[in-house]
Formats: sequence, structure tokens, C-alpha cells
Amino acid sequence: MKNLYSDHISIKESDIFIKTDLKLAINEAIKSIKKNREILERYIKKYPDFKTSFKPVKVSKDAPLLIRMMALAAEKSEVGPMAAVAGALADLGMDVMRKIGAKVCVVENGGEISAYSNIQIDVGIYACESILSEKIGFRLKPKDFPIGIGTSSGTVGHAFSFGVADAAIAFADNATLADAAATAIGNEVRGKDREK
Repeated sequence: MKNLYSDHISIKESDIFIKTDLKLAINEAIKSIKKNREILERYIKKYPDFKTSFKPVKVSKDAPLLIRMMALAAEKSEVGPMAAVAGALADLGMDVMRKIGAKVCVVENGGEISAYSNIQIDVGIYACESILSEKIGFRLKPKDFPIGIGTSSGTVGHAFSFGVADAAIAFADNATLADAAATAIGNEVRGKDREK
């Protein structure tokens, strides 16, 4: 088993966990996330609908990469672009880690995971008070990467959801799309719990 390094950091609303085989990659991922958060904040000041819309928002082709990523995922999932923000920040952080040579790159941002690895990684699911919380998960093998995992909840965290799912999970080629897709799935989960 390789020596792995990890760090946990909060940057405003972003609650980030990073794991890697290359210590320098942690700092590079954090720098990327900070820079892209600033880009998002500037964009939202100019285009406030991007933050408040629950539907896809068209953006120009010359918009910053983060903004284009979020808008595309929102369009594919039929949700507002902020439904993809945590996943997009995770993707951009993970991409920087890969570019500098890390072989194990995991960025988790508020339940959204962007990962690439040459070793097996186990991912657990946190679902607040659910009896299944932290009892189920997924084993990811090197052939599964790169991967994005999105989690949406109507009971955990500060993100808005129209649904009541403890944890709606989506997998995609990237965390941006997985984040938006999990939101779309979570928004549809309604009704009373039949188990209670």
C-alpha cells in the first residue's frame, strides 16, 4: 500500500477532504479551489441569476471554465447551475493534482467526489440519521477511474433540495455532472417513509 497524504480544509461554504500520494498535490488542489471560488463569486456579482436559478442558465462560450462546466451539467440534469458547484470545484482540484503527477487524486467537497487512482479506493455513504448511514459504500478499482460521485440530500447539509432523500447518489465521468444529476434525483424523492 502506498503512503497517502490527506488534509481537511474549509473555504467558506466548501468543506473539502483531499487524499493523494503526492503531498504537493494537496496545496495545488486547495489553490485551484480557492481561485475558482473567486472566479465564481465575481461571475455571480455580474450575473446573479446564475446563483439563484433552479433551471439551467445559458452562458457564453467565453465564460470561465468553471462556469461552463456548471452550466453544461445543469443543462444535462435540468437543474440550476449551482447544483453542480461542489462537484465542479472538486473536478478542477483533482485535475490539477493529476497534472503535477499525482497517481492517487481524491477531492471530496461537501459529498461530491472527483477521483482518479491507480489503487483501489473505498467510498462510504453518509446519510445523517438513516439506518444505512456509514454502513454502505462502494469499492472502486483502478479501471473505474476517473470517476465523479455526487450526493444530494434533503436532510443533510446547507444545499437546497426539493426532495427528502437522506442520500441520493449519482455516478458520472466527472463530479460536476454527478453533482447535478444527484440533485435532480434527490429533488424527485418525496413522500412518507414506509419503514417508520
